[in-house]
Amino acid sequence: MAVSASHEVTIEATPEEIMDVIADLAQTPVWSPQYTKAEVLDTYENGRPKQAKMTIKAAGMADDQILEYTWTELTGSWVLIRSSSLKKQEAKYTLTPAGNKTKVKFEITVDPVVPIPGFLLKRSVSGGAETATEGLKKFMAKNKKG
Repeated sequence: MAVSASHEVTIEATPEEIMDVIADLAQTPVWSPQYTKAEVLDTYENGRPKQAKMTIKAAGMADDQILEYTWTELTGSWVLIRSSSLKKQEAKYTLTPAGNKTKVKFEITVDPVVPIPGFLLKRSVSGGAETATEGLKKFMAKNKKG
């Protein structure tokens, strides 16, 4: 059963500053604690990650995932290439400039291989979406202050 969630925050930073943090996959475990390890496997000519191996721990399960990324000026998204616990994962950050701030929306859809009770899966996916935005916001605020 596929489940989707989204979460939105406003961050006091430019879209470029935020996208640089999102694209620095090696730092993802610092601000998004469900990720325990991140390794870029391939990059685009502009240096942005194309494929990465991400180790994640969520809903009491650990998983190594191979993800393929797509980047634009205001979006960063990925699709699942390989995982032992998911059939599908699609996620996207969308940045919208708002004066000297940026609205950041994160959307994710996952479909696990093994059946997980609906309420537990929804809670886990919603929590992951919240962490993916709130953790980013806290990280950006901390780094802005020096």
